Order: sequence, then structure tokens, then C-alpha cells
Amino acid sequence: MSHESQLKNVLVQGQFAVTAECGPPKGADAQVILKKGELLRGMVDAVNVTDNQTAIVRMSSLAACALLKTAGLDPVLQMVVRDRNRISLQSDILGASALGICNVLCLSGDHQIFGNQSQALGVFDLDSIQFIQAVKGMRDDGAILGGDLLDHKPDMFIGAAANPFADPLGFRVVRLAKKIKAGADFIQTQCIYNLDRFESWLSMAADKGLTEKVFILGGVTPIKSAGMARYMKTRVAGMDIPDDVIKRMEGVKKDKQREEGTNICVETILRLKELNGVSGVHIMAIEWEEAVGEIVKRAGLHPRPAPDRA
Repeated sequence: MSHESQLKNVLVQGQFAVTAECGPPKGADAQVILKKGELLRGMVDAVNVTDNQTAIVRMSSLAACALLKTAGLDPVLQMVVRDRNRISLQSDILGASALGICNVLCLSGDHQIFGNQSQALGVFDLDSIQFIQAVKGMRDDGAILGGDLLDHKPDMFIGAAANPFADPLGFRVVRLAKKIKAGADFIQTQCIYNLDRFESWLSMAADKGLTEKVFILGGVTPIKSAGMARYMKTRVAGMDIPDDVIKRMEGVKKDKQREEGTNICVETILRLKELNGVSGVHIMAIEWEEAVGEIVKRAGLHPRPAPDRA
């Protein structure tokens, strides 16, 4: 089993990386996550596993990543600071590294009020930027927060999220700079529908030299229906869906809307491939993992580089 990050290898070699997202089941069946993994095998360089996304109880991200790793995939462990204090966060990083999980995405997490455990206490002992710093300190200095030394350093390729679409735009670039300074090696963005706005954010980041310091993977999500597009525009925080995208979805018959959503997704990837400072794409087709292969092929991103079998 390779103890190297395939995602890191692809990015360092200057190839356009592809990652996809995988939601663990609301139950204890390992087959659910392994079947999703099979749909993504050979289509992506790494598979993100969400961490109790939208604050709904699911199989732990660490366990689901371990299952995918055993199946020969390169998982990205998503970890939110909502549910764990600094002891638990650092402990899980050591455990993940011991299992050969080499990628982590450090996140704040959706507030528990929105999930199915609204009575849960939010921990938020560290924020996402402090968490990135903690992982970097463990990896580079072999020390936990406070300076105690580790017997063995974890090997982690550190990721963070960015939302180019929340206001004000300038602050989004400042926040990106803070995450890079804290130790982020790669960034995965919120789903991109408003490409003009994304390009403004990217060029501001490039002006500050940030695109030279980090690998940016543009997030894309294929829309299943016009209703989903409208819902995301009005109800999902931090989403920016231009009216022309909604009109385009509304302009096709119901049975053709998934196809049109896939078309928009492929067109977005083709534009992202042309942009300086974009190193890859992150395809978030949650509960629609079977769409990923078609999107990757149509965007000219298949076959993927073969992993080094170290």
C-alpha cells in the first residue's frame, strides 16, 4: 500500500489534478463507501471524504478514508474543528498518518444548529487556520501545540477550503493568504458557477503572489435540476449561481436537466483548465458519484496518471 499522496505527486509534477467528493453513509455498512470508491477509481487522483457534513451524523471520515485506502484509493481526510478539541484533532492526524492517509482538508464545519443533532455542543477549540498551523507543526517540526515533541512525525499534504463568492471579495483573498501562511499546501474552493467572480478572486490572489505558493483546485458541482439550482442560489450560504445558469436549467425538459447540469459542469472545467493559477478541479457530485467518470472523460482529463506503487 502506497504511503505517498498521489494528489501531491500529480500536483508537484505540474499535471492538472482531479479530486472528487464522497459522502459516508448514515450507517455502518462499509460496502456503501467502497461502492462509491469503485465509481471513482481511475477517474480521480484523490477522494475527499466529508466529515459529518451539514452536521448530520454519518460514518466517521477517518474510518471511511481507511476503507478507501485499503481499496487502493488516495483519500483526503476532511476534518472539522466543530466536533473535536485540539487533543482529539492532533490524535486523529497521527492515526490517519499511521493508516497511510496522507491528505487532510482542515475545515471549520457547518454549524450544528443546521444538522440532526442541534443540541450538540460545538467545540471550535481551534479555528480552521489554527488547525492548519497545528498540522504543519506536527509534520515539519515533529511537535504538537505547546511544543511537546512527537516520537514520529505524521506525513500530511495539508489542504484548506476557500470561498471566492462570499463578500467582501478583498477579505476572501486576505483569508486565503492567512491559510497559506498557516501551512496550506492546496486549496479546494466552493462550487464555481460565477466564473467572472472566480476570475476576479484568482487575479487578486495572483497579484499578491498567492497562486505561486499553493495549488488551487476549483470546485465544481453538476446540477441535477432547475429546482436544485434555485435552492442552492437562495438557501445555501456562500453560493453564487448567476441567473443565466438557472435560466439554462429551466430551459430544458425535466428529463434532460441532469444532462444539462453535466454540460455546464464540463464547460466550467474547460474554462478552469485555461486559467493560470488553477492547478486542478474538485468535483462535488454528492450522492451522484456515477456522474464523475463522464465529466472527467468529457473534460479531457482521462486517463489519470498512474499512482506510484511504493
